[in-house]
Amino acid sequence: MIDPSDIDALFADDGPLAERLSGFRSRPQQIEMAKTIAEAINGQQCLIAEAGTGTGKTFAYLIPALISGGKIIISTGTKTLQDQLFERDLPLVRDALKLPLAVAQLKGRGNYICLHRLQQAQETDLFPSRQDTHYLRSIVSFARTSERGDRNELANVPENASIWPLVTSTRDNCLGSHCAYVDDCFVSRARKTALDADVLIINHYLLFADALLREEGFAELLPTCDTIILDEAHQLPDIATVFFGERISGTQLSEFARDAEIAVRTSAADVDELLPRLNGVVTASRKLRLAVGEFPGKYSATHLLTRADFVEAIQELVKALDDSASGLGLVAERSEDLELAYANAEKLRQILCRWNDANCDSDDGQNVMIRWADISTYSWQLHASPLSIAPLFRAFIETPERTWILTSATLSVAGDFTHFQRELGLENARTAQWGSPFDFDTMARLYVPADLPPPNSREHTEAVVNAALPLLEANSGGVFFLFTSHRALQYAQQRLTSIFAEQQYNRALLAQGDMSRSELLSRFREEGNAVLLGAASFWEGVDVVGDALSLVIIDKLPFAPPDDPLLAARLEFLQKNGGKPFFDWQIPQAAISLKQGAGRLIRAESDYGVLMICDPRLVEKPYGRRLWRSLPSMRRTRELDEVLRFLRDHAVRNEAVRRP
Repeated sequence: MIDPSDIDALFADDGPLAERLSGFRSRPQQIEMAKTIAEAINGQQCLIAEAGTGTGKTFAYLIPALISGGKIIISTGTKTLQDQLFERDLPLVRDALKLPLAVAQLKGRGNYICLHRLQQAQETDLFPSRQDTHYLRSIVSFARTSERGDRNELANVPENASIWPLVTSTRDNCLGSHCAYVDDCFVSRARKTALDADVLIINHYLLFADALLREEGFAELLPTCDTIILDEAHQLPDIATVFFGERISGTQLSEFARDAEIAVRTSAADVDELLPRLNGVVTASRKLRLAVGEFPGKYSATHLLTRADFVEAIQELVKALDDSASGLGLVAERSEDLELAYANAEKLRQILCRWNDANCDSDDGQNVMIRWADISTYSWQLHASPLSIAPLFRAFIETPERTWILTSATLSVAGDFTHFQRELGLENARTAQWGSPFDFDTMARLYVPADLPPPNSREHTEAVVNAALPLLEANSGGVFFLFTSHRALQYAQQRLTSIFAEQQYNRALLAQGDMSRSELLSRFREEGNAVLLGAASFWEGVDVVGDALSLVIIDKLPFAPPDDPLLAARLEFLQKNGGKPFFDWQIPQAAISLKQGAGRLIRAESDYGVLMICDPRLVEKPYGRRLWRSLPSMRRTRELDEVLRFLRDHAVRNEAVRRP
């Protein structure tokens, strides 16, 4: 049992954390959060805990968890936070508390070099680009000396290099115990270390993919665990929806065909008919994309399966997979890789057939699966997703004699956790909330420009850019320009590119899609006063401290598009069961997303800035009050002059500080 007085002593100004951390100051919110988590651990409860920016929630959950004496699993939403916990935060706390704990990190197998596939890559020499040959030499050298084989440790091969899928494995192409390199396998080594650890750090994708599918060794890990902490828990509904459902994509089929081709060239080059059959899968996959039409988007299966060209494309793809499976089955005994390729062809064919089956939408007595398609410019994904993940997640998390802590800065709507609890089936969980210790009223302004056109009008994005220009000129630091659609982002990029050239702005204009996300953020931090245009993936998980980010502009309230087939099905279900879809689902979802975007602005006590939301509904619609009350309590204004004075005053102050 954890004694609350121990928490006070550990967080005290003269405690072990203060001794270890220069400038450490105890915060009331952090101490209260740590005590509440300690109570949950003592009582083996499920706790949903929201902590505002600056609370120090990482230490607030690490301290009670580490002194509890049990085995702990910490799951994060991103590999970035996972690495930060493993390399910095957890060792620091462990050492400060002088606890002899073994700590391990486990990632998905795609993060570790696969020695079998590395050998294949050297033998087959089938690379997407010339640069891959150079990268391969670096990877081979790294694999010979690396302890963990974690690709993140190899800095001179970019994370988006096309060589990586050829030298790492997936669940579909791993040979498992049949692999000749099983004794030296980096994944197997990481698993063993994880099993022996007192504290294990993973991410949500791995938790669901392995715990729910009973693979990757988690059938052994979870039963021995006493406390599971899910950080960045706001991501759980979306991630759980993916893993409780089923999907097939053009990318999967391309990877299957590539891996099968390597296996054929290695062990069945004498069978002439196999490669044309595999090429037929790729060709049929492309035809499926063409059958949808030129416009990307999300479509219901009901809509697509009324179109003869799409139905024909599905049938052609099923036949191509069937032909490939038949051919591979004839040579499967020649090698483990061919046997695996045959099994994958069969599995993909079955998934596609299930998606094409109208019975997939029927209620099985537990849950309804919704079939839909996500079409991008060059590829496609077919999904069968649960209408509700609540019963599935509740069954997963309701295990006896174990503590579950779900924490994030964005779980409630104006202090109400109902929406998040209902999504995950955790209506009976304990909830707690701590606001930020930062003085947002002094540090920031919330600005909603007056006289903007309706957000659904054609003129809106142009008006947003025009309204933003005075703030761009007055702000000496960096800018995040966040959009709810890629179309609006592209239009704004064209306008701002022209304006920057005409007015000779001495600042970089960066846009999502120009380079990888990590490269964009690195460049943004280096520039110090850049303008970065981003869509969904930049609304969360980005920490930029100081002047490098002092203005965040959001073009619209982030309501999910009503034509999203999964959302439409959920809203229809709510309506049929007496709910109010807009108030019970759409507003809470928008509030949580808005909190994420707004949360990019203030990340440290010395930060300042303006949050500009270019959507008049925030102040003109009755529901707007519920949305802005979910944001940090910064001073609100619609007056441009007030915002410009605020930015210029800080610019002058910062310039004075910089002078020698």
